[in-house]
Amino acid sequence: MNSRSVLRRPFRYQFHNATLVLIAVNVGVFFLTQISPDFLVNLAMVPAYVVRGRFWLLFTYMFAHGGISHLFFNMLGLFFFGTHVERELGSCEFLLFYLLTGVLAGAFSFAAYAATGAWITFLIGASGAIFAVLLAFAALFPGSIIHVWGILPVRAPVLVLAYTAIEIASQLFSFRSGVAHLTHLAGFGFAYLYLLVRLDINAFRRFFPRDR
Repeated sequence: MNSRSVLRRPFRYQFHNATLVLIAVNVGVFFLTQISPDFLVNLAMVPAYVVRGRFWLLFTYMFAHGGISHLFFNMLGLFFFGTHVERELGSCEFLLFYLLTGVLAGAFSFAAYAATGAWITFLIGASGAIFAVLLAFAALFPGSIIHVWGILPVRAPVLVLAYTAIEIASQLFSFRSGVAHLTHLAGFGFAYLYLLVRLDINAFRRFFPRDR
């Protein structure tokens, strides 16, 4: 059996509401960090701590949030988009997708921070994985219409491209300081690679089909 077939070996389809479990875990962790702020520090991805052997921070950072609004909007995005993606892929595939893209987005951010000497940067939040879920939603349901602010109708692929442009501009010109733009972009990038390598889905071709 070659490596390509191993990478694409499918899980048996099952649906277990993994999205709701992820939301519950995030909410539970948030309340624990409110009770003990030190707990938040021990979950955050800090490059200086990672190089000292705390590699698990590349995983735990995505379950910690800095405030109720940070948690609310991330979980709202996970609920709206994650539920549909999970139903399409199955719970096992969805969990692998969510956790792997989140870890890889954190690892990419670690590399970027380390390369620029930002050793004491605290990275928290599920945004990298949420952006990955958004791209997966747009690739799986390219005809879907999302109403931004509940008013403006936008096709899902257009929303992904708009977010990408905003994140690139924000990173280059330091807009919205304190927001992990590179982590968001990494979420998009690793989601694209996951869909292509694991599921043989080319997101950009789904966004702009040639037979239209």
